[in-house]
Amino acid sequence: MALKPTIYKIRISLSDLNRQVYDTLNLTIALHPSETMERMMARVIAFCINVDEHLTFTKGLSEADEPDIWAQSLNGELQLWIDLGEPLPERIKKATHRARAVKVYSFNSKSDVWWSQGQAEFGKLRADVYRFNTEQIKQLASMVERTMDISVTISEQSAFVATQAGECEVSWVTLQEG
Repeated sequence: MALKPTIYKIRISLSDLNRQVYDTLNLTIALHPSETMERMMARVIAFCINVDEHLTFTKGLSEADEPDIWAQSLNGELQLWIDLGEPLPERIKKATHRARAVKVYSFNSKSDVWWSQGQAEFGKLRADVYRFNTEQIKQLASMVERTMDISVTISEQSAFVATQAGECEVSWVTLQEG
């Protein structure tokens, strides 16, 4: 019998000072049985950074041909493809043929090795690549509850997150702008 995902409900008061976006998001997120809490929260932060009216979570790990997050136009055209983790350059190459814009957010302790091994291949692709601070993502993941209200304020390359369990900052660096 297959394990079912765990459902999390997160209400986010978002203030994106970079794009002048102020909104309240009500997210229902499925944590896949093989997914870590760190990966789920990296998805949430990536969602906040890129929020737009057409942005949605996909089936993610349950569907190999879909990104973790995407934005489709009203006519079904893929506007934005967002992958989390350390995808192979071949996967991102395919994504660049399917979507207008492609972004990758890595967050693991092995991100440096992944990037050094794939940087030349990624350099040939029209994709933006970012790396979250691993320790900060771990700190954020330690504050997760099944139902929670959080505040996310984005400024420059940093998100300040306040939860009932505490506060933390999640910063990122740009590895490549495609």
